Amino acid sequence: MAKKQGNPIDAHVGGRVRLRRMLIGMSQERLGELLGLTFQQVQKYEKGANRIGAGRLFQMSQILGVPVQFFFDDLAGLPEGSGPGFAENESAAPFVMDYVTSPEGLQLNRYFYRISDPKVRRRIVELVKELAGNGEEETGTAKS
Repeated sequence: MAKKQGNPIDAHVGGRVRLRRMLIGMSQERLGELLGLTFQQVQKYEKGANRIGAGRLFQMSQILGVPVQFFFDDLAGLPEGSGPGFAENESAAPFVMDYVTSPEGLQLNRYFYRISDPKVRRRIVELVKELAGNGEEETGTAKS
């Protein structure tokens, strides 16, 4: 029997569940408790291994404090062939979600957001670019 492959849309929705859960500082265990599930089931949802039904997705939206549409935001960034109508825009880099949902990325985003001075924010971005050894802008043009 052939192994069932995950659907990219299910993986996207699961990734958005993970993103929101991490942004509000909720553990998989806690989300599972509130849903009446094990944390392993939450893991499967977040990885896109199991599809989230409509009722369960609505329940998650209530618990995580977002509209259901939140889980489908940025679908245009999925790779070509992921589904009809979703291949037009491939501008979203796949590493962005990996970064934002990593513990380090989440911490950096939280603290960076607290900096109110735009000049300090720009200086931090420049520092990170230098530390990364990347003297070019994101668009590929050299910095001045």
